[in-house]
Amino acid sequence: MIVLLPPSETKRPGGTGAPLDLRTLTYPSLHSSRRVLVRSLVGLAKHPDAMMSALKLGRTQAAEVGRNLALASSATMPALDRYTGVLYDALDAETLTSAARAWSGEHVRVHSALFGPIGALDLIPAYRLSHDSRLPEITLKKHWSGPVSTALSAADGLLLDLRSAGYAALGPAPVRPDSLYLRVVTRASDGHTRALNHFNKTAKGAFSRALIEHAESFENVTTLLDWAESAGFTLRPGAAGQLDLVVDQLVGAAKA
Repeated sequence: MIVLLPPSETKRPGGTGAPLDLRTLTYPSLHSSRRVLVRSLVGLAKHPDAMMSALKLGRTQAAEVGRNLALASSATMPALDRYTGVLYDALDAETLTSAARAWSGEHVRVHSALFGPIGALDLIPAYRLSHDSRLPEITLKKHWSGPVSTALSAADGLLLDLRSAGYAALGPAPVRPDSLYLRVVTRASDGHTRALNHFNKTAKGAFSRALIEHAESFENVTTLLDWAESAGFTLRPGAAGQLDLVVDQLVGAAKA
């Protein structure tokens, strides 16, 4: 089973790991694609004004240029600890047990715009690059789509895709019965459901944490649905290729 998460714009600074080694990252087939992007991003960072424009950064975000310039030499930390923001606040990786973290290393992937999908415990530096960023002569969607899709298709078993649409476009998941996109919806007073936007990251983070703590690699959708019900989640089949995680919007608001 693979749980595929989106990254976050914000990253925790610092780290205690050795500098970035692309050869250690999950999905070694993506090594050359990663190397091209890292070189391009570091090169762009040598021209701060150009990078600020390309990455759509404001004046208060000038420090992001320095992060990208130091990609090859700065300290690293596990990806699950590096990313911050609403989803990762709800996941709260720092309080996971060692057993849960070990399971995440085997089964959780984070889809980075810079590195492609990486393992939850892969060591990465702080950086700034988003799915809609523009690099000189490189279109991220064109650069990543084929290689990422091939890498994701190589593994058998249940794949649960929690990415946002922007990151899913950088490498569509395989189309097969056990590859499913998780959509967060809320139930209105009239009984109908609609997509939940503002609080969907909180719901995805809480659901991901529960999966990691349970530490079971589900063999199929049926066993996943059974577990979700026992764990207090309303998870049900949605449109073709989708699962709907139904949450109460007021509960989501309380957590945010």
